[in-house]
Amino acid sequence: MTSRVSTFSLRLPNSLKAAVEKFAAADGTSMNQFLVMAAAEKLAAITTAEAFFAERKGRGNPEEAIRFLTRNGGEPPRPDDLLSKN
Repeated sequence: MTSRVSTFSLRLPNSLKAAVEKFAAADGTSMNQFLVMAAAEKLAAITTAEAFFAERKGRGNPEEAIRFLTRNGGEPPRPDDLLSKN
């Protein structure tokens, strides 16, 4: 199976380009490969986070959350937890 690829120009600030060149060289890869991997890692992180929070949202119970947040505490705040009245 052959992968299809697209070619396009990318504008990078000089400082970012220099950093990418440095890290790609240290990694033993080309700038192109480094940027492809960086994009793939970012997409994987976003996809994973979206799936995680969607699953958590599905288990959520808004009424239970409100009940929890408005309940009386079991003990008074410690002195270093009190808010100043300024």
